[in-house]
Amino acid sequence: MRIEHMAMYVNDLEAARDFFVEFLGGVSNSGYHNKTTGFRSFFISFDDGARLELMNKPAVTDADKSAEHTGYAHIAFSTGSREKVDELTQRLRTAGYSVRSGPRTTGDGYYESCIVAVEGNIIEITV
Repeated sequence: MRIEHMAMYVNDLEAARDFFVEFLGGVSNSGYHNKTTGFRSFFISFDDGARLELMNKPAVTDADKSAEHTGYAHIAFSTGSREKVDELTQRLRTAGYSVRSGPRTTGDGYYESCIVAVEGNIIEITV
């Protein structure tokens, strides 16, 4: 069994799509729009087959994104090397994204950084 895709609601669908394409190498489909419900989405595909569905619907409310809460905490992307973690972290910092932690080696041995991106959601960059 494998995870087929993950999904997240966002307020600014195009900005979220552009983030995953520009910084994380995703490839977007042309999008979907249900004119009856107002639901819109993009599927972003990544090299290893993983997919992320970005969704928007007028009636969806914004949830609390405090640092620690139950539910999904972050999405992690593997760059393949410590150097690439460092480079991408700096690129995101230069682009104005807040680096919450790292790059660093965690107590359980991960080399990572955590970025506050896409409407306050955490993106982890790791080896």
